[in-house]
Amino acid sequence: QAQLLESGGGLVQAGESLRLSCVATISRFTSRNMAWYRQAPGKQRELVASIDGNSITTYAESVKGRFTISRDNAEKTVSLQMANLKSEDTAVYYCHTQFMRGDVWGQGTQVTVSS
Repeated sequence: QAQLLESGGGLVQAGESLRLSCVATISRFTSRNMAWYRQAPGKQRELVASIDGNSITTYAESVKGRFTISRDNAEKTVSLQMANLKSEDTAVYYCHTQFMRGDVWGQGTQVTVSS
């Protein structure tokens, strides 16, 4: 059964950093596109960053230059290094991948940035 397990969220002050990790229990991890999404209260879930099987990355404009997504294929892990955090980064962050049969989501990890 495919599973994604996030960790690393917490409460930080504006300007600080956090690192989120997602451990994937899925087949063929090396070739899969992996992504981080976030959902703030009262807002739609949005794509934050993605990384494909060739480690090509994309970022939302709001996080470019501050967030870095990476993957460790040996550990089946995808990480999101977040720097210079802002109050508007407060959200539940979700790890995501997609199978032919549908989306796979983690349970989410809360990131709260106080100003």
